[in-house]
Amino acid sequence: MLRSMTGFGRYESSTEEYKICVEMKAVNHRYLDLGIKMPRRFNAFESALRNLLKDKINRGKVDMYITFEDYSAQAAGLKFNAALAAEYMEAFQEMADRFGIVNDVTASILGRCPEVFSMESAEADEERLWAILSEAVTIARDRFVASREKEGEQLKEDLLGKLAAMTGWVDEIEERFPQVLAEYRLRLEEKVKEVLGDTSLDENRILQEVAVYSDRICVDEEMVRLRSHINTMRDELIRGGAVGRKLDFIAQEMNREANTTLSKSADLKLSDAAIALKTEIEKVREQVQNIE
Repeated sequence: MLRSMTGFGRYESSTEEYKICVEMKAVNHRYLDLGIKMPRRFNAFESALRNLLKDKINRGKVDMYITFEDYSAQAAGLKFNAALAAEYMEAFQEMADRFGIVNDVTASILGRCPEVFSMESAEADEERLWAILSEAVTIARDRFVASREKEGEQLKEDLLGKLAAMTGWVDEIEERFPQVLAEYRLRLEEKVKEVLGDTSLDENRILQEVAVYSDRICVDEEMVRLRSHINTMRDELIRGGAVGRKLDFIAQEMNREANTTLSKSADLKLSDAAIALKTEIEKVREQVQNIE
């Protein structure tokens, strides 16, 4: 299935212990660029999280945001550093003895000294935490991919329509080319008659001039290659998958053939058709930039 490079996915998981929310969004990028913003306690899982994303995502600048709330009763506890408190008391007593002052330190004063009390997080069950986190990320990722596929199908239909229009312009150019040669021969014969008067025309000379003109404006090769590129792109769109880079290359080749055709167009109708063809190709080039 064809996928767009833009997408969005979100999932929120809640248990009695934890609440994890995962959001993902992406924009176009030449390669895969993963950005993960999450609480520091998940840093050990970063490599595994990247692997989960790479399993289903090939291109795009993807940003994932993870928020975490811990509801467990033992999420954090107060820790008393008795050894450090004893050192503070010894220091206070030494000050009192040295300066002859009263040592009036109370428990509340001692408790305000740095690091006598500290908040200590309880040890989490890493396996359970990873199970919850990986499930939330997997579901958010799958929803993200689904949104890409939905948009990709819309892109495919739009591109197939543009390819059909391009085929129509190729048909018109191929149909117009013999008419241009016939009109050129007629104009050439009229000019020769005007110059030579009643003198008979040299048919071989006329044919030679028409042949030279035909070689100069002939776009048969360009039309054959364009048809081939159109058919190849149509097949790739229908087959789907990560074909964005290939489609971009084909679009560049299409543009090259259209430019050559336009440069050879010595007829107004041919020029108009070539310009319309190039316009459609530019639209296709813009759209394939959005495909994974």
